[in-house]
Amino acid sequence: MELPHLIAFNIALLASMASPGPALLLAIRNTLRDGRAAGIATGLGLGIVASLWTLSALLGLNAIFALFPWAYTAVKTAGALYLLYIAWTTWKGASAPLAEAGNVGRRAFFSGLAVNILNPKSVLFAAAVLVVIFPPDLTLGEKLFITANHLAVEVTVYALLSTALSQASVREGYLRAKPVIDRITAVILGGLGARLLAER
Repeated sequence: MELPHLIAFNIALLASMASPGPALLLAIRNTLRDGRAAGIATGLGLGIVASLWTLSALLGLNAIFALFPWAYTAVKTAGALYLLYIAWTTWKGASAPLAEAGNVGRRAFFSGLAVNILNPKSVLFAAAVLVVIFPPDLTLGEKLFITANHLAVEVTVYALLSTALSQASVREGYLRAKPVIDRITAVILGGLGARLLAER
């Protein structure tokens, strides 16, 4: 493995993170609702699982999904139902004022874990990108380094995003437009969940 391989992987990873999927929407929503610490905790949960999916792809989990399609379908269905649940609770609470709740960071962290654990498409994406970018004869040390690099990129990006979104002016704007923003978020998350269910 050479430095250009790692740079290419990080560029692909950043492009993937920037696309408006469930992970990004969840990080934005949790930051706007509960503040910077919640956004960082969400990003940590998302990053841990995403990097583990990358490690799994490096170790051949994608081959297991290919061999046992029912396992992929089961995880994908659970993920779709979880997204629909988040969409429903977001829509239902759109008009409600923000409530002070305990363990916000812990709840945000576990929501990040759950969204990416229940997203088996992550391992298929990782497998496709890894095959194109990296040579096939990676050592275990190199695979662990790629995984640690992935985690570092995810945590850094979500920390920067949470810091930017937690500025007072941004949060005040969110609070003013909360019903509309939450309902748009709910529709997008619900659409993503429904699409996952419909996919074969």
